[in-house]
Amino acid sequence: MTRGTLYDGTFHGAARLARLHPSQVRDRQFAVVGFGRRGLDPREVRRFLHRVALELATLHHDVARLSEENARVKRALRDWHSARPERRQP
Repeated sequence: MTRGTLYDGTFHGAARLARLHPSQVRDRQFAVVGFGRRGLDPREVRRFLHRVALELATLHHDVARLSEENARVKRALRDWHSARPERRQP
């Protein structure tokens, strides 16, 4: 049902991809090829698959970066806790 453009908006004068929402993938419909041919337009399908791949690559990169940051914060907290003197309860 959803038919949209590949690029949405600009960032410093260059076209950028809008964030891809799962419903856009689920609901995507492709144009049928011209008269005398059957099936979907292969160029349109390839463009959409390329967009999905770019979005997934970005998300995988973000997850890896956030996992590294999480591990760094946990190490820092553990080091800070171990460096603190014991507090005694009165």
